[in-house]
Amino acid sequence: MNFETFSFHPSIMAGIQSLGYETPTPIQVQSIPPVSRGHDLIGLAQTGTGKTAAFALPILQRLLSSPRGRIGALIVSPTRELAEQTCQTFNDLGQQTGLKCTAIYGGVSMEQQLRALRGGVEIVVGCPGRLLDHLWKGTINLAQLEVLVIDEADRMFDMGFLPGIRSILQCILHRRQTLLFSATMPDDIRRLVGEVLHDPVTVQIGRTQPAMTVSHTLYPVSDHLKTALLREVLRTTDTESVLVFTRTKHRAEHVAQQLKKAGLRVAALQGNMSQSQRQAALDGFRSGSYKILVATDIAARGIDVLSISHVINYDMPEDTDAYIHRIGRTGRINREGCALTFVTGKDAGTVRDVERLLNAKLERRTLPDFDYAAAAPARPASAPAPRQRGKVLASRLVGV
Repeated sequence: MNFETFSFHPSIMAGIQSLGYETPTPIQVQSIPPVSRGHDLIGLAQTGTGKTAAFALPILQRLLSSPRGRIGALIVSPTRELAEQTCQTFNDLGQQTGLKCTAIYGGVSMEQQLRALRGGVEIVVGCPGRLLDHLWKGTINLAQLEVLVIDEADRMFDMGFLPGIRSILQCILHRRQTLLFSATMPDDIRRLVGEVLHDPVTVQIGRTQPAMTVSHTLYPVSDHLKTALLREVLRTTDTESVLVFTRTKHRAEHVAQQLKKAGLRVAALQGNMSQSQRQAALDGFRSGSYKILVATDIAARGIDVLSISHVINYDMPEDTDAYIHRIGRTGRINREGCALTFVTGKDAGTVRDVERLLNAKLERRTLPDFDYAAAAPARPASAPAPRQRGKVLASRLVGV
C-alpha cells in the first residue's frame, strides 16, 4: 500500500514526497479513511508510529475546499515542543497547499502570535493555557472550526490540563469533527471521550507498550555512581543521538554540565529554561550540533528526531506509562533503538511493572572495568544527613 491509495490532492502528495514518505504506517492506514469521511475518531497508539500525519493529511485535504483566512482546525497539545513539532509537520506536508499553521503556547510574548493570527491562518496548534488566554481576549475565533484534535490526551491529563481542555470545549458551541489520540486510556480520558465524541471510530495499533524495534537493558548502580556510569556507557557504546532522561530539572542541568566537562557535545532541556533556550537546545540536537540531550519528562513527547539511537533513563521513570513515552523517542518508524535504564534498589517495583508490561525478563548488565564499590563523596560537615545511609554493592544491585 502507498499514499496514492488515499487519493490526496496533488499539492498534498507533493508534501508527502518532499518528506520522503513512501509506505503509510498502520495508524495512518487505519485512521486516514474514517477521518477523511468525517467520523470522530479515537486513535490509540504508542509514540513514534506516525500518528501526526494520520490526522494532518486528512485535515489538509478537507481544508483545501474551505474558506481561507479563518481557523478550520485546532490541535490541542500538552507541550510547546510538541506544538511546534506538529505545526512544522502541517507546514511541511502542506507547503504547496497555501494553508498556514501557527503554534500557540505560553512562555513567550503574545505579540508574535497575534501577528500570525491577524495575518490569517487555517490551522492552530496550541497548549491549553495560552489557547484560553487568546479565547478570553477574543484574539482567536473558533466560530468556523471544522476539526478539533486532542493530541496526547493521557499526557494532557498527567499534566493537569483536563480542566483547561473542558474550558476550551465550552468555547466551541457548534458540532465539529473531533479526533482524540492517546497512548493510554485512563478513566478520566474515557469519560471525556463519552462527553465530546459522537459515535467515534476506534483505532488501536498494538498494545500500549514500547515499539518492538527497541531493545531494553537495565544497569544496576548506586545513585551516587550514576554520572560516572553514564560517562563510561557513552564512552564505550556506539551511538548516534542520545536522549538522557532525569527526574528533576536540577539534575538535568547537573548531568549536562558533568558531560560537558568530559568533552561531550551535550545540551540540557528542562522547564526552568526560557523558550529561546529550549528551542536552541532542540534545534542543536536535531541538527547534530549536540550529540546528547539531557532532559526531564517535558521532552518525552515533544522530540521527533529519527536519529535517536539510544534513550538512557538516568533515573527510572515513575511508572510504565512514563517509560513508554520516554522509550518512544527511539526505535521510531521501524528503526532499531536501545533503551538503557539505570536502576537502584528502590526501583525494584517499577522494574517488575515494566517486565510485566513487556512480558519478558530484562537483561541486567554491568561494565567489567567499572568500580561499583566506589564510595560516595564525603559530605561537608554542615551538610544534612541523607535520609538513607549505606551503599548498595553491585552484587546486590544485579538482583534488582
